[in-house]
Amino acid sequence: MKISKVLFILFFVVSISGSAQTPTDYLSSEFHKERRDVLRAKMPKNSVAVVFANPLRNRANDVDYVFHQDPNFYYLTGYREPNGVLVLFSEDQTSEDGTTYNEILYVQKRDPRAEQWNGKRLGVEGAKKELGFKMAMNASEFVNSSIDFKSFDKVFIDGKFKDDYRDLGGADVFDLVKSFKMKAGYNPNMFLSRMKEYIYNNVAQTPIESHANVINIIDRMASRSSEIKNDELLNKYKSAKTDELKKEYQQKISLALKPKTNIDLTFLQSNLATMREIKTAEELKLLTKAVRISAIGQNEVMKAMKPHMSETELQGIHEFVYKKYGAEYEGYPSIVGAGNNGCILHYIENNKTKVGNDLVLMDLGAEYRGFTADVTRTIPASGKFTPEQKAIYDLVYEAQEAGIALYTIGTSMQAPNQAARKVINEGLFKLGIIKSVDERHNYFPHGTSHHIGLDVHDPGNYGNFEENMVVTMEPGIYIPEGSNCDKKWWGIAVRIEDDILVTKKGPVNLSGESPRKSDEIEKMMAKKSILDDFVLPNLDE
Repeated sequence: MKISKVLFILFFVVSISGSAQTPTDYLSSEFHKERRDVLRAKMPKNSVAVVFANPLRNRANDVDYVFHQDPNFYYLTGYREPNGVLVLFSEDQTSEDGTTYNEILYVQKRDPRAEQWNGKRLGVEGAKKELGFKMAMNASEFVNSSIDFKSFDKVFIDGKFKDDYRDLGGADVFDLVKSFKMKAGYNPNMFLSRMKEYIYNNVAQTPIESHANVINIIDRMASRSSEIKNDELLNKYKSAKTDELKKEYQQKISLALKPKTNIDLTFLQSNLATMREIKTAEELKLLTKAVRISAIGQNEVMKAMKPHMSETELQGIHEFVYKKYGAEYEGYPSIVGAGNNGCILHYIENNKTKVGNDLVLMDLGAEYRGFTADVTRTIPASGKFTPEQKAIYDLVYEAQEAGIALYTIGTSMQAPNQAARKVINEGLFKLGIIKSVDERHNYFPHGTSHHIGLDVHDPGNYGNFEENMVVTMEPGIYIPEGSNCDKKWWGIAVRIEDDILVTKKGPVNLSGESPRKSDEIEKMMAKKSILDDFVLPNLDE
């Protein structure tokens, strides 16, 4: 009797703990609903927004990539599966049975056989219970729905369809998009490319007496784009012999800027960028954790680094730390570049077998519950900077400090980049790497600042800093082999990148747990690593 009772208690405890052994700290359903309400409040009357989930992507043969949700779709729904659609109405709608609703989430149908192979699906009831949707339906019902998209004044979609998904059957994204296009009368030819729109706007807004300036722009673009070169309206505008004829084609070009459709490609992108660039307290909690995980990963690699290690091994240590903390993925392909490899800004091969005594540039970020960090450290594989390495490193650090100081409310987001460039140009001149502070060079070829969040390059308007933005600060100097300077600088690449929270009290470095000063890095690298005694069998003997 006692044994049976103990076994029952054990079974009950295991059952309870087993059901709780999945993450519970995702964004809440209340967060996603509040985001939908904010977006809906921005929508004009008699409008509808349609947002699609990401499709499955094929890796090879019958193996797919690990699914990753479209960030805008996740931001608005919390749904983490493929083959879904969100339909958001500006006003209440009424169903045939009298039910009032202002949004519908369509999800992939429960399927016991598919779930046996690929895991449980949320389904309609799960979408209602866990995501808080009052109106949820199977995706197949979107294909068969009677929503009359042509009856709305505006139909908002998230940019042009790229059509880069496979037809897998069974109300997948391919079918959902195809169905929407038919119902809404979508045709990609209704919309101008960004380049053509830019030129058409120039033509429409420039007085005829200044047409020569516009023609210069057209000719310059035509030399690089067959689309512009072969554009009939632009060619007729250029060749018009009289001002009256030029005005006629100017008016036709102006009309072409206004597509005859109720489909709008820019509203969602613009408004979601505005919403996503300012983080809520709930977002900041998860994003901060992603950043701290990434910073601690940098610290553990500093302690474990040895000259005999490979770039791949160092990448593995970072990513092991991420998994140890429960981060689902890397936010982007990990960059670990030793020596001259660090001069390749998005180097992801990570296949150098020994880092030797080079500097190692490590740009990595954990993704935790959908939020992605972006932290870069550059460290000497030997544990000590050489004089040349230290000179370049300290210059980048000084530039970063100058930029971080400007992460204050109301300051232009361009200001940190300008401050960093001034420091770097003056420093490179003092070191004799460039001949004057005004010399144009390619040793610092990128900007310093971008939003992070559900994307590593989160959308934003890039105006002025506002409270609760989280923006990177990442100056760098890259001197590839063969550069026009003393050979002692060749192969030195340094980037330092931190994730900065803008607050009323000034900038807060969320990744500050990982040292940035050259002497502090050397101290961290002198510490013992828990991996020092981790030795695997030699498989080549």
